[in-house]
Amino acid sequence: MNVVQAVRQYISKMVQDSGAGMKVLLMDKETTGITSMVFAQSEILQKEVFLFEKIDTPNRESMKHLKAICFLRPNKENLELLCQELKSPKYGLYYIYFSHFVDQSDIRRLAEADDQEVVREIQEFFGDYFAINPHVFSFNVNGCCRAGNWDRSIQARCVSGLSAVLLSLKKQPVIRYQQGSALARNLADDVHQLMRKEASLFEFRRPDVPPVLLVLDRRDDPVTPLLNQWTYQAMVHEVLGIRNNRVDLSGAPGISKELQEVVLSAEQDEFYQSNMYLNFGEIGANIKTLVDHFQVKSKNQAKVETIADMKQFIETYPQFKRMSGTVSKHVAVVSELSRLVAEHHILQVSEVEQELACQSDHSTALQNVRRILSMENVRPVDCLRLVLLYAIRYERHGSNEVDALVDMLTRRGLPEKYIKLVSGIVNYAGKSQRNGDLFGGRTPLALTKKLLKGLKGVENIYTQHTPLLSETLDSLVKNKLKDQQFPFVGSQVVRDRPQDIIVFMIGGITYEEALAVYNLNKTVPGIRVLLGGTHVHSTQSFLDEVSISVYGRSGREQTV
Repeated sequence: MNVVQAVRQYISKMVQDSGAGMKVLLMDKETTGITSMVFAQSEILQKEVFLFEKIDTPNRESMKHLKAICFLRPNKENLELLCQELKSPKYGLYYIYFSHFVDQSDIRRLAEADDQEVVREIQEFFGDYFAINPHVFSFNVNGCCRAGNWDRSIQARCVSGLSAVLLSLKKQPVIRYQQGSALARNLADDVHQLMRKEASLFEFRRPDVPPVLLVLDRRDDPVTPLLNQWTYQAMVHEVLGIRNNRVDLSGAPGISKELQEVVLSAEQDEFYQSNMYLNFGEIGANIKTLVDHFQVKSKNQAKVETIADMKQFIETYPQFKRMSGTVSKHVAVVSELSRLVAEHHILQVSEVEQELACQSDHSTALQNVRRILSMENVRPVDCLRLVLLYAIRYERHGSNEVDALVDMLTRRGLPEKYIKLVSGIVNYAGKSQRNGDLFGGRTPLALTKKLLKGLKGVENIYTQHTPLLSETLDSLVKNKLKDQQFPFVGSQVVRDRPQDIIVFMIGGITYEEALAVYNLNKTVPGIRVLLGGTHVHSTQSFLDEVSISVYGRSGREQTV
């Protein structure tokens, strides 16, 4: 179950099926991102694709000698643009691939527009999602609901995206959903109905134990997306932001022009692939090893004295240049992370966050939150996240001091729209909205686990927290997930331990949860888990999710 490989195979087949000759790849905004997640531009150039264009770009140059490979989402806007394109074609031939189902009526419209008979092929290739890691996918949409109800356009996007994941991986799962979440139930029902409607497409070879699609709701665990992270990929996303594998470093002091935006892709960067799940301390040591290795290589490259030396230099130069780019990129990223961590006291903030998430000493927690809020140079987003965590953790505590903490935020100058999120987070994911045992302690097993953890201590005070998803998956792989809490859709009920599990989180996932799934896949034999969500959250994007859900608007116009 490798979503990166699945999307790569689709794109490779598009290029292959169009035959030999020079080509242009014509895409929309979303399919451009989907493609860039799994292929480097240089890699596609080697497949005779010499031009990349967006279908909505006006006044594109006519190039009849090129074949056009069109990879588009089958939405109304793209179909209209494609009809216009075919009425006045700019390229010699067109090979059209939609990322999901396209109606027969729309195909007729395209046929009527194709007066010059330039279309050679129309197919449905189900690459309708962003493959982030081999075991992680997203739809890059935020703000799933309004006042607890689905945003209809995003609901439809989730149905098409989820069915595309299933079809690209050739899976026909049984579906379970989180009881108590109308969002999860509605999405599970919609996917189930689509599978029945398109039953012929889902007729794959059935394993002894069918796969499971588990639909969850972010509101059951609002804590995980509010925490600072300390593994490389997660930390880069939280502190700097990753968008379609791209990281913006333009705000770093003294950064060179070529490093103002860098690409972090496990498919194209061996160092990143090897280090993305390691903690920040290990990354620093590994960066030093990388730099030392590069310096040795540089000295060897400087010794070009004979014809043989010159020949070796020419042969190894591409690898040397690639290594040089890798070193420069990761040194720049880690340097900026280190600067921000030190300047904004993120380690101290993280320690208090973990205490709020994992401990239950109200007096100490309140004292520490106040201490952080009184410190200079702490980022506004870190001040806000601590108060939000406190509001969730001690929502019903008798000595709750949320109002006093809100006053401290106000005095620090946080805008009113962010102050409102303190009550908004409780409306979004307070105790009355949650079904799971988020903070533990309500069952004998939870109490035992907590006691054992306390006796053993923790290896790292900054990574004490375990996402609720880990407990849910632990129950599922041990075949102990209760039907009352996670009912099945339809009549098919499976009692055997599942081997292939696809988890989808409405309201978005985090890289901390992606790490938990990665570790589960690595340590539990015979189990393959795939994690997807509407969005991959940093704290900032999660605050937008909450704001849209509760107040019907995002705070994006002014970042905390």
